[in-house]
Parts: sequence; C-alpha cells; structure tokens
Amino acid sequence: MRNDAIGVFDSGMGGLTAVKELNDLLPHENIIYFGDTARIPYGSRSAETVMRYAREDVAFLRKHAVKMIIAACGTVSSVVGSQPFVTDMPFTGVVLPAAEAACKWTKNHQIGVIGTPATVRSGSYEKAVAQYLPEAQVTAQSCPLFVHLVENGYTDFHNPVTRLVAEEYLEPVRRAGVDTLILGCTHYPVIRDIIADIMGSDVQLISSGAEAAKYAKKRLIEQDLLTDRTEPGENTYYVSDSTEMFVENAGHFLHRNVVGKVFRSRL
Repeated sequence: MRNDAIGVFDSGMGGLTAVKELNDLLPHENIIYFGDTARIPYGSRSAETVMRYAREDVAFLRKHAVKMIIAACGTVSSVVGSQPFVTDMPFTGVVLPAAEAACKWTKNHQIGVIGTPATVRSGSYEKAVAQYLPEAQVTAQSCPLFVHLVENGYTDFHNPVTRLVAEEYLEPVRRAGVDTLILGCTHYPVIRDIIADIMGSDVQLISSGAEAAKYAKKRLIEQDLLTDRTEPGENTYYVSDSTEMFVENAGHFLHRNVVGKVFRSRL
C-alpha cells in the first residue's frame, strides 16, 4: 500500500493547486487526480447534491489503488465538515488544515475567508477556527464569480474584469481589518497576485490546497505510508469533460505544462 497513489479530487481544476504542492513536497509519490469538470461549479449546488457528487468522486478514485484521498475542494470540505465519509484510509479536506494555519499566522485575531456560496453558507471555517482559536473573529465573503473567471482563463494580473470583481468582493473583508485571509477555494491561488495586491502586504494569504497537501504529508509520515520509490512519481489525470480544455487551462494551476496522462472518464 505504501507505493499506491495519493487520490485527489475536485469539482474542476482548482484541486491542481494541491497537486502542485504535493509534487513539490512529495516528489516520489504517484498522484491520481479526478476533476469533475462536467459538473462544475459545486459551490452553487445544495448540500445534498454536493455530498452525492463527492461520494461519486470518491468511488471513482477507489477504482484505482490509492492510499489516501484528498478532497481538494473547499465546497466539498465544507459540506462534509468534521465527519469524513472515508474512514478506511487517511482522508482530508482543505478546511481544517487551512483554518489551523490561519490561526497560527494571525496576530490581531481577525481572520478573513473567501469561498464559494456553499462554503460560506456552511459556516465551516467559523467552526474550524473556533476549534483552534476561540477568540478569533471570522469575516466570510462569498465570491461566486471567481471560479468561472479562473476556469475561463481570466487570470492575468492586469485583467480589468477580474480586478473589478475582486475589488468588490474583498471590500467587506478589508473593512473588517483582517491580517490573515484564507483562500477557501482551491481555484483562488491562481489569482493570488490580484488578491494580494488589493488586500495589501500586511495581510497573510493562506492557500487551502497547499495547507491540505502539507497535512497529507504529515499523515502519511505518521502512518508510515510514504513511498519507498526513488524515481520521480507520476501524475495521472481524469476529467469528466473535455481533456483538451483541461490540458489547455491546467498550466495556470500547476505553473507548468501538464506532464502525465490525461483521460476522459464518466463516473
């Protein structure tokens, strides 16, 4: 089992920000990624629908030899909460690792969260932060257009559309005086530079996908599940819609061209 792959899933391509971090932290591990690109976005769905999609995504990954599953989707992680539905192997979402990191960083106990409507409605980050730092104040802001902008390549630092939308979304968080901001959707690090510019240099940005990858490494070490291979690991990608569109846009998330096999697969 130590040489089995790490399974990662997301509603689209945002989870690739977690894959990038995994590749950097655990370069010898194989990764199997599933992006449910045919049904993106999850963030505007009901909790019941999100859970059904998540169970189907996990079932797909279980068709392969995986030793850990990461829900690299803020919406799924928020709906699942603290009661994971994968119990026979290590599992993590992105909420708890990101909340823990934010609580370690904040100095004024003012923490911001931006996420999909479903993530914000769930109150998951408020609950998670309360576990680590009960005195902290959390300001959560829904950013429903960010996923669409990122998935469609509106990611350039000077893009006037994305910048205008970001300025409107981030204004309530800025007014709250946060010193730490959780990027509560794994798509958002792709426009991190825009967000950082608007928030200012005094605000620490926390990438939920990157924190989940760090947590995954910790869990694998604790359970003695790190691979003993010495050669570089391989990434294999599965998507539920166009492979061409995936390859074309995935570089924005990975910060490099896609290396590995890409397949279209129905659930």
